[in-house]
Amino acid sequence: MLLGLMLMMCAPPCELTALLLTATPSRPVEGGSVTLACNVLVPSRRLDGPLQFCFFRDSRVLWPGWSSSPELQLPKVWREDSGSYWCEEKTMAARVTRSPRVQIQVQRVPVCNVSLETQPPGGQVQKGERLALICMVARGTGDITFLWYKGALGLNLETKTQRSLAAKFEIPAVRDSDTDKYYCAADNGYGPSLSELVSVTVRIPVSRPVLTIRGPGAPAEVGDVVELRCEAQRGSPPILYRFYHKNVTLGRSSAHAGGGASFNLSLTAEHSGNYSCEADNGLGAQRSKAVPLNVTVPTEDRKELLASGILEGMLGVLGPVILALFCCGLRKRLGRRPSGNPRGSPPSPVPPASSYVNSPAPLQGQSVYENANVVRGDEVYSLVYHTQQEWPPAVPPPRTRVEDQDASAIYFRLKKANVTDEDYDDAM
Repeated sequence: MLLGLMLMMCAPPCELTALLLTATPSRPVEGGSVTLACNVLVPSRRLDGPLQFCFFRDSRVLWPGWSSSPELQLPKVWREDSGSYWCEEKTMAARVTRSPRVQIQVQRVPVCNVSLETQPPGGQVQKGERLALICMVARGTGDITFLWYKGALGLNLETKTQRSLAAKFEIPAVRDSDTDKYYCAADNGYGPSLSELVSVTVRIPVSRPVLTIRGPGAPAEVGDVVELRCEAQRGSPPILYRFYHKNVTLGRSSAHAGGGASFNLSLTAEHSGNYSCEADNGLGAQRSKAVPLNVTVPTEDRKELLASGILEGMLGVLGPVILALFCCGLRKRLGRRPSGNPRGSPPSPVPPASSYVNSPAPLQGQSVYENANVVRGDEVYSLVYHTQQEWPPAVPPPRTRVEDQDASAIYFRLKKANVTDEDYDDAM
């Protein structure tokens, strides 16, 4: 009887099927997959009929419950999936066998290499546009908490927790006060990791500039140096200013730190008219209103300018006519030149001939004239010789003033009239 009892106590363990649960990998990492296998240790004699398997974690049944497969694939595991795992086997006779428990600890990877990027890139954004701050980590598993900060004091702007390697914070319409330095932090349970500072500049388009003209006095006169001052009240630097006179560019100047710019101009009579300036910082150019400037010309300068203008006008109109008449008259004079007198050599004066009559009473004096043309280059001269033939008296009579002026008067009159030899011979 004692032997039978011992056989009864020994029989069940020998007939039971032993189970063993294994996990691959044994130390999984968050975000990775795990394969659970329920291994049956078959005894010396085989059992009849198919087996059913089921997997558990911390007393909870894992999907899909009972099945004919001794393996279960977990596509992704996280740190909260850590726990105690086992499997069970069920026979056709509804006899259930359980495996020993296996402790599985899912490993979490700390975040690292946190960075902050901006959209648009470079941190340059126009006022009123959208700004996006993107916080990213190179590595890290599980739920990551992202935080965004503004300024050196670390004003917290936003906090987000999500299972990803990047998160975005947006400012729908930036304002002037949004110009500052920003950074972000990421934490998945191992402590926050910070990014570097990123500068954000809100660029403001320039407003319409104002042009002012400053001079030494009023009114502006020729020779004065005036200052053209152009300034836009709003606008992000650097600002490029251009100066115009009657829409013609005079010069340009840059204001790298903002504010206005100046251009100095030395006035002439031609600088009267409308002036304007333009401001541009790359976000659109703005033009100022036109400012008139009247340059006063002094009386002396005005007379000189008037005389110069009249002379230029007369030369422009009468110059060709005078030149044509001069050339025509020169041709005629050259055509009438005597053949015996070579060009350029003046004629020899005729020596005066004196005639005397043997008479005690002096005869009335006779005048002898001789005309000769002298050509030098393009100039023609008329020479007139006047000799007085008379009886030599014993005592020369006193000369009158009229006689002294007679020869010179005839010479200048003939020269002024341009009397030629032929005309003089005909008149005589």
